[in-house]
Amino acid sequence: MVDMLLRCIVPIAAAFFTVVAIAAGWFWILLFTIPALAVAAYDWFQSSWTITRNYPAAGRLRWLALSLRPFIRAYAVEDDTHGTPYSYAARELIKTRSHGLADTIPFGTELDFYEEPHHWISHSMVPERNPDLSPRVMVGNEQSSKPYSASILNISAMSFGALSANAVKAMNIGARDGGFYQDTGEGGLSRHHLEYGGDLVWEIGSGYFGARDKDGHFDPEKFRDKAANDAVKMTEIKVSQGAKPGHGGMLLGSKVTPEIAEVRGVPVYENCLSPRGHSAFSTPAQMLEFAASMRELSGGKPVGIKFCVGQPHEPFALVKAMMTTGIYPDFIVVDGAEGGTGAAPLELADWVGMPLWDGLLLMRNALVGAGLKQHVRLAGSGKVFSGMGLAHNLALGADWCNAARAFMMSVGCIQAQRCHTGTCPTGVTTQDKWRQRALVPEEQGRHAARFHKKTLEALADIVAACGYAHPQDLQPHHIMHRVGSHESVPLDKLHPFLAEGVLLSDPDSTIYADWWRAASSDSFRPVEDLVKLRASNA
Repeated sequence: MVDMLLRCIVPIAAAFFTVVAIAAGWFWILLFTIPALAVAAYDWFQSSWTITRNYPAAGRLRWLALSLRPFIRAYAVEDDTHGTPYSYAARELIKTRSHGLADTIPFGTELDFYEEPHHWISHSMVPERNPDLSPRVMVGNEQSSKPYSASILNISAMSFGALSANAVKAMNIGARDGGFYQDTGEGGLSRHHLEYGGDLVWEIGSGYFGARDKDGHFDPEKFRDKAANDAVKMTEIKVSQGAKPGHGGMLLGSKVTPEIAEVRGVPVYENCLSPRGHSAFSTPAQMLEFAASMRELSGGKPVGIKFCVGQPHEPFALVKAMMTTGIYPDFIVVDGAEGGTGAAPLELADWVGMPLWDGLLLMRNALVGAGLKQHVRLAGSGKVFSGMGLAHNLALGADWCNAARAFMMSVGCIQAQRCHTGTCPTGVTTQDKWRQRALVPEEQGRHAARFHKKTLEALADIVAACGYAHPQDLQPHHIMHRVGSHESVPLDKLHPFLAEGVLLSDPDSTIYADWWRAASSDSFRPVEDLVKLRASNA
C-alpha cells in the first residue's frame, strides 16, 4: 500500500491542493491541479504504457527526459570530436566557414595521433607556392558533345520535398555564386532549382519523377524537354543511395503538396513511392543503353550513374558491360553507406552497403583494372565536409566529391534530426511555410558559397604542403593510416590498388579474381557459383 501511495504521489498531491484551493478560494491553482488529476486518471486506466500506468502523471517525466536527451547530449555532454552523426568540431567548422569566421584553432589539436584509426597526409620539404584555389575537372568522354567543367566539391543529391523550397533556392544561389553544381535528387526538376541559374545535375531515380508517364515508367519526351534547359549541365541515374540501398523510398501523402505533386508528376496528397529498382533496365548492359539514351535525349550532355557499392562482383559486371557494349558513362558517383537521408530504416542505415572509402576503392580498381578509367570520371559522396576529407577521397581515386549534410549545415541546419517529422527548427527540411521563413535564400546562399570557397582553400593548403598545385596529383602513398599504437602504413600498402589493365591480362593475380569471374554484362547476378569458387581450406 505504501508503495502504491508513493507511485501515485502526483495525483494525491494534486487532489490535496485542489481541496485546499477550493476551501481558500485560490481558484487559480485549479488551472494546474485539475489537468494533473485528469492526466493521472487517464494514465491509471489506459493499457498501452506500463510506466504511466504504474506511475500516473509522474511517469510522463521520463518522456520529457527522453525528448530532451539528444539536446542535452549535443550541447552539454558530448566532447568536441566524438559526436554523431557529425561531431561538434565538424559542425563548428562548417558554421565558421559558412559565416566567414576564423577557422583557426589555438594550442594544438584535440585528436589523439596514436589512437587507431588515425590517418594523416604526408607533406613535402618543398611545398607548392601557388596551388589551385578553385580546382576543377572536365567531365565528358568522347561519347558526349557537351562536356562540363565541374568543381572538386559540389552539392550532393537532395530532393525538393525532402528539402524545403527555401533550402533548394539557397543552395542554388550558392552553386551559382560559388561556381559548383547542385544535384537535384530524385524528386524532380522544380522551379526552385531553376530560379537562380545555378548549375544542375538532374538525377533520375526509379520513380522517374518529372520524366514519367501515368504508369510510372520513364517518358523520353518529358525527359528530353526538361533536360534541354541550359541550367542542366549533366544527368544522373540513381540506382541506390548509401543510407538505404535497395530500399527505394516513400514520401508520405501528407507531404505531397500540389506543388510537389506537379514537380514529380504524381497525384496530390497520395503516398509517393520510389520503387526498389528500375523498370527501364534489369541488366548491366541495359543500364548502359539507358544511360546512352539519356545522353542522346539531353543533346549530348554527360550522363552518370550513382550507387552505393554492395556485392563486389557488380562493379565488375558494370565494367564488363562497358567493354561489351562500347558505351561509357561519363561519370560514376559512389555513395557511401555513411551518407545521410531524410528517413531510413535503422537496419539499412547501420548495416547495409559499403562505406565510401571501401566502395570508392573497389570501383576505382574495377575501372583501372579493366583499362577504362580514361573514359569514366569517378566521384565520391558520403560525410564529406573538410579539406582533409576531400584530399583522402581524391587520393583514393575520386576525381571530385559531393556533400549533402555539410551544405545543409552551411544554410542553417543544426543537426536537430527532425528531417522526417516536418518540424525542422531551421526551415531546411520542412514544407511548413512558417518554419521555412526562418531560412532566407539570398542570405543562406551566400553562406553555402562561402563554405565551398573556404573548404577548397583548406584543400589547397593541404595540396600545397604536399608539393602540388592540383589535388588530382594526390596519390594513395601520400595518405598514412595508423593500424596500431606502434605501426602506420601508407594507403597503398593497406589496400590493393590495381595496375592499369591487369584484370584483362592477369585477373588471377589479383584479390578480385573470383568476383571478376562471377561478373557478367548480361546479369547483375553472379554467373559462377561463388560458394564453390571461394571455398577454401586455408
